[in-house]
Amino acid sequence: MEADKHKSKDARVQDATLYDYARSSASYRVRIALHLAGIDYRSVIVNLLDGEHRDDTHLARNPQGLVPVLEIDGHRMTQSLAIIEYLDETRALGLLPSEPHARARVRALAQIVAIDVHPVCNLSVVTHATGGQEPARSDWMRHFIGPGLQAFEASLDSFDQSPFCIGKEPSLADICLMPQLYNAERWGVNREHLSKINHVAHACADHPAFKAAHPEAAASR
Repeated sequence: MEADKHKSKDARVQDATLYDYARSSASYRVRIALHLAGIDYRSVIVNLLDGEHRDDTHLARNPQGLVPVLEIDGHRMTQSLAIIEYLDETRALGLLPSEPHARARVRALAQIVAIDVHPVCNLSVVTHATGGQEPARSDWMRHFIGPGLQAFEASLDSFDQSPFCIGKEPSLADICLMPQLYNAERWGVNREHLSKINHVAHACADHPAFKAAHPEAAASR
């Protein structure tokens, strides 16, 4: 009976499919969570630059025309934070503390990036606001990413980075931070003065799940 349970769970995991784009911050977050969970998923690339997210096929998966979309356990899910919390709750990843106030504090830390910074740096938003032209596009990115990371750095004061954002294991905050740091590097945002963030980034860079989820690794799957 117990062996049958494990077999059924393994079969479900093998059916996991992620509709993905390597440089998408939201997709990057979900890839980290999938690797933390040890889920061997199938990656289907939805090329945002070619407009594949606006095709009828993808709109049938997600009416918003966004990535990621995750199919797992017989479900189809959208929105990276909702997906990550599903994986946390079903795979016991420990991404959020059990105490309600502590959970709220970690969610708030993660949402500095995922809700306040990321949406205004979304490809469609930036293209609409700047026409996709330089130097306006890069100026826009630096204008929002830099202060957002500064706020994240200040918010880390009330947590113990040993070595991750809130302690010894990766949390939802680390999962949201690392994709934003990848974007910061792409757009030339200076973070030399962000000592706490840089400490966390070093720990995450050495973690196998974060390595496997990196855009360069994802593009080569």
